[in-house]
Amino acid sequence: MTQPRSKKAWDGILEYPLQGRTEKPREEGITFVSLKGFGVNGLKDLVSVAADYIDRVKLAFGTTLLYDEDLLREKIAILRAANIDVNPGGTCGEIAIYQGKYDQFLAHARDLGFNTIEVSDGTISMDDSTRERIIKKTLDAGFKVVSEVGKKDVELNLPVAEMIRQTLRDLAYGVSKVTVESRGSARGIGVFDEKGRVKGDDVDEILSAVDPRYLIWEAPEKDGQEYFIKRMGNNVNLGNIKPEDIIPLEGLRRGLRGDTFRLVVYQHEQLHRMMESGPRE
Repeated sequence: MTQPRSKKAWDGILEYPLQGRTEKPREEGITFVSLKGFGVNGLKDLVSVAADYIDRVKLAFGTTLLYDEDLLREKIAILRAANIDVNPGGTCGEIAIYQGKYDQFLAHARDLGFNTIEVSDGTISMDDSTRERIIKKTLDAGFKVVSEVGKKDVELNLPVAEMIRQTLRDLAYGVSKVTVESRGSARGIGVFDEKGRVKGDDVDEILSAVDPRYLIWEAPEKDGQEYFIKRMGNNVNLGNIKPEDIIPLEGLRRGLRGDTFRLVVYQHEQLHRMMESGPRE
């Protein structure tokens, strides 16, 4: 159920310079956050400050195996009460597949309170038929399903054409979104080069084949976030965001930081100069 938007501190006085930002619940402009070790009090603080700007939380890689069950249930309940989707890390699912325990994994994930599952093969190998079986089994179990395309080992980085093929394959299998892997480093993985710069030609090639509404770009660092917002607008789907960067990222999306506010200022100045110069004869 959609909750009414709370009054913000400057409502009626200041407006967001970048307009058009979607509000929750949303299918575009998704921000998913990677959490690695927050306790209950820290999670409550995070939700109180940033719940409006978080669409999904991933309890990263295999960290959920380290928590006491009661603690994990409480963390999941806090997130779900704030209308935030939550999933165990993709590596957790990969471990279940590797150990032949995927059915039990799904049943227990549902019992714990997870509502989303990420299907990935960042470490294990998974052929197309296995991928299809896993995705459809997860959907049949009642979960929202997102997938991730890409390898965690720089030496195994996928060619762009293969990333596109796998993305379209997963969408055909029924996932709601496909995440483009970059890990937490965003260096030498996916569409990032070894220095952490986005490879624009690779992004263009992917966008020529895949509707951006179905893509989530992992962008854990500000430079990458700024690139995608400037390239695709403030409702681009972004993921692997650090909890301390949720508010700064939303500031980028709404023109509340100089990096994107200057886009509005520059456009206004351009329009003003055009009006002053008048029509050309």
